[in-house]
Amino acid sequence: MRLRSNSFSDGQRIPGEFAFATPDAAHHVRLGNNRNPHFAWSDVPEGVKSFAMICVDLDAPSVGDDVNQEDRSVPASLPRADFFHWVLVDLPANLRQIDAGEFSNEVTPRGKSGPSAPHGSRRGTNDYTGWFANDNDMRGEYFGYDGPCPPWNDEIEHRYIFTLYALDVERFPVEGHFNGPTVLAAMQGHILAQASLAGTYTLNPKLL
Repeated sequence: MRLRSNSFSDGQRIPGEFAFATPDAAHHVRLGNNRNPHFAWSDVPEGVKSFAMICVDLDAPSVGDDVNQEDRSVPASLPRADFFHWVLVDLPANLRQIDAGEFSNEVTPRGKSGPSAPHGSRRGTNDYTGWFANDNDMRGEYFGYDGPCPPWNDEIEHRYIFTLYALDVERFPVEGHFNGPTVLAAMQGHILAQASLAGTYTLNPKLL
């Protein structure tokens, strides 16, 4: 299976229109357009009954003590953890493209609704749900796509992996609310093929 995007090239930087936040000289960051990127796929295996899309940041800080703190930085040597930005299941078997902005086209404080999503699909909660849990203005359930927003003082550029899975089930075997780890676990034994694209993103002016 092949996956491509008109929004960014594999291994290259993701444009700011697809990010949760963009750089700002006065305040470090400002809210971005938060549009989901375009994706199209081909060479689909026989027997596919649905697709799933997952986006994960491989470089989220494992400890948040230095995150977005003045006169400090998140060291490159810090161990990193996964941060899920998009969890989408039940994309129909005849679908071959997701348009840019089709699933997200702005930042929604307290999160987008879910799990219902376009094309009869279902979206799980992303990890902004936990990240904003103690923020009175932003906390809520963040369903679907919310783009990159790495710490503006991180010494490394973050890597974002978008993976499309071709599955042998028409309805994904999860119910109610679900997240990235839940989907990855339930997916085992149902994957016919998968394809990935990697993009990078930073808000650190020293890395731009």
